[in-house]
Amino acid sequence: MPLDSAYNYALEQYAAQKWGESVKYLELGLRLHRLLRDSESFCGRNCSAAARRDGAGDDTLLADSSLRVVRHILRRAACLKKCKAGFPVFNLSYPKRDLLETFEQRIPYRYIQYAYFQLNNMEKAVAAAHTFLKKNPADPYLTKNMDYYKTLVDVEEYLIDHEEQPYESVFLKSVTLYNSGDFSGSARNMEQAIAQYLEVYGLCLAGCEGSYEILEVKDFYPTLADLYTDVLKCKVKCQQHLTPNVGGFFVEKFVATMYHYLQFSYYKLNDAKNAAPCAASYVLFDPGDQVMQQNIAYYRFYREQWGLEDGDFHPRPEAQTYFNQTTKQKEMLQFALNYLQTDDEDVVSPEEAAGASRSENPDAEFEGMGDYEESFLSEWWQEPRTKWDTGEVAD
Repeated sequence: MPLDSAYNYALEQYAAQKWGESVKYLELGLRLHRLLRDSESFCGRNCSAAARRDGAGDDTLLADSSLRVVRHILRRAACLKKCKAGFPVFNLSYPKRDLLETFEQRIPYRYIQYAYFQLNNMEKAVAAAHTFLKKNPADPYLTKNMDYYKTLVDVEEYLIDHEEQPYESVFLKSVTLYNSGDFSGSARNMEQAIAQYLEVYGLCLAGCEGSYEILEVKDFYPTLADLYTDVLKCKVKCQQHLTPNVGGFFVEKFVATMYHYLQFSYYKLNDAKNAAPCAASYVLFDPGDQVMQQNIAYYRFYREQWGLEDGDFHPRPEAQTYFNQTTKQKEMLQFALNYLQTDDEDVVSPEEAAGASRSENPDAEFEGMGDYEESFLSEWWQEPRTKWDTGEVAD
């Protein structure tokens, strides 16, 4: 069953107050969306690597750079066609982009939580509400609902995020260990969180290269540019989609924050060899942070005692790659928005273009149904009191 058919049918049953049937097809829609997303990411990543391998040996034979680009596109398309033939989900009608965004914003959980409440299943109602609020913590309807649920049951054991990414719990565990003074455990878990985040981020980028609609007739290159602009909007949005919500707040500069904790943990472990590159990595994302600049100056001043070399003051390779990638994506999207838009469009920033849908609800006709709700705001984690320990250098 196609995703759009399952979702539309679920909403029809919801409007008819057929709660059990609605939940059945809403959850089917979630499974179909997850299957489609994972299949897109799998084929996108595999074919990206295959295209690079296949074309690596004969670049010198094609002096015309445009031919190299065309060859790459053709090989990539052939690989994707072969890969997608093995996934039944691609045999179904492809959902429109706004419907995919609806699922990315976890809108189905709005309906699932209320349907389960009507079915007197508080455990699943609370879990669905919690899952929605992790992505939309300021939603007035679901926040009111959650407070109402708290008056009925002890919700703590039901607070399950069905869409939680693996790096989120590892990140929180690392911060908890940091706050308890277990810097070795904190560093170990934060390294794992960084690796897991970058893996999921790569899958998100690959998933952005799925199917797109061509809405108007244009020349060849403007048509390609429009498609690439849509892809860039999706890729820029990956950072937003993957930023975790802790205690009702999204973690600003999430990747930088991980390196911040990591450098201080390594410092506390007297491991400046690992701390200095983490500090340099943090500064990539926040070059104006004076405290972290002081950290780097501190490591440089005592470099002989720490046994540090020039290379230790460079950002870590994966941090540099991520920074370069995200920066270039935003630059290219900004160029497209500035110079390739039609005359009747306003100029917007990449962040606005990528995040415009956060405040839009594609299911506006259902807005307000089943409202009687409130907000759970967990305690925000403890930030390190300082990023620079001014104590003596350990021998």
